[in-house]
Amino acid sequence: MSVITKIILNADNELRYPSIDELESLQSYFLTSEQRIIVASILRDQEQEIIKSASKAIFQIHPEYIAPGGNAEGARKRSLCLRDYGWYLRLVTYGILSGEKESIEKIGIIGVKEMYNSLSVPILGMVDSIECLKNASLELLSDSQMKFVAPYFDFIIQGMSI
Repeated sequence: MSVITKIILNADNELRYPSIDELESLQSYFLTSEQRIIVASILRDQEQEIIKSASKAIFQIHPEYIAPGGNAEGARKRSLCLRDYGWYLRLVTYGILSGEKESIEKIGIIGVKEMYNSLSVPILGMVDSIECLKNASLELLSDSQMKFVAPYFDFIIQGMSI
């Protein structure tokens, strides 16, 4: 749910107009809309480079994953890992565009630990992978653009770490 929708639904549920604080938060959101679109476009356009950089970094941190018997051994298993990287990167862009973390929580955090546990994927490795994705993404952005990205990666990392 976007910031806009959330404010409208909250006000409507309480049978009131949006408060001054809510309207000011909308104004702030609208002032950053162009930057949010630019940042989401950069991440979309650089997806393959980000994933390549992040996968190189995670396999340096955890070389056992690509060793014989590892979770990312062989081309097939490795491609499944990289597919998840693209999925998480898309989740971050959804958060950037909507200005909220609720969609990330609903789509990407709830149940993820159980899923990875059932697949025998180490949660620590996934947390490290998201950190590598974050770092690879931030390398492509200016300081002012980073503020739109880091909180969403941090939210995913925190959600997986609990």
